[in-house]
Amino acid sequence: MAKRIDLNCDMGEGFGPWQMGDDEAMMRFVTSLNVACGFHAGDPRIMDQRVRTAKERGLGVGAHPSFPDLVGFGRRDMLVSYEEAVTDILYQIGALSAFCRRHGVRLQHVKPHGQLNNLAVTDSRLAEAIVDAVRAFDPGLILIAYGGELLRIGEAKGLTVAHEVYADRAYTGDGRLVSRRLPGAVITDPEEVARRTVRLVVEGVIDTVEGSKLPVRADTVCLHGDTPGSVALAAAVRRALDAAGVVVEPLSRWLPLQG
Repeated sequence: MAKRIDLNCDMGEGFGPWQMGDDEAMMRFVTSLNVACGFHAGDPRIMDQRVRTAKERGLGVGAHPSFPDLVGFGRRDMLVSYEEAVTDILYQIGALSAFCRRHGVRLQHVKPHGQLNNLAVTDSRLAEAIVDAVRAFDPGLILIAYGGELLRIGEAKGLTVAHEVYADRAYTGDGRLVSRRLPGAVITDPEEVARRTVRLVVEGVIDTVEGSKLPVRADTVCLHGDTPGSVALAAAVRRALDAAGVVVEPLSRWLPLQG
């Protein structure tokens, strides 16, 4: 039976005339979009455009909620209460859902952005707030998580959790992402990222900065649109997966749903 994988990408990360990354080009290679919902980037026009284009191309659409941090692009630590986190996330999912409804698109997933996502790996209170917000909106939504408390609590509370791996990010031996502040944290060579992607999908391992082989489960691979040379990188990954006989399609078409 052929291996299957979803390729997701953060999109709509602009505001007014300002745009980050080449979303149109990236959509030729990925299968799911994580659409910024206004708290770290994104505005109503951009959100509407991304959902409309995703429908035209048959791509999965997910909400990409963040801490309320436009200035820091959602990459700064913020101390928020459980209730603040739940309501902020519900607000953002609801906003994107309105555009999905306009275009007749079923919202597929939720993937937290930036530091909201990173802190939820170790902060069980924050992870629970994210999971509870998703369940309150629609328990049929897929939660994308790359590990730790968010993944554990999401599965414990009955959500369908898609295990995520970052092909263009360096990993430590304990499964953590290397901080972006450190050299080598982001991998920009297309052939290296393509090789890593095929290996993690087919063999279930990824190379770490210490030189060890980290076992991983990959349901979806994230390709960052703001990585230097991101379009060439995405094209190389897609070619390599096709050559390896891997089926690349949105999560909702093949991931077994809970409940």
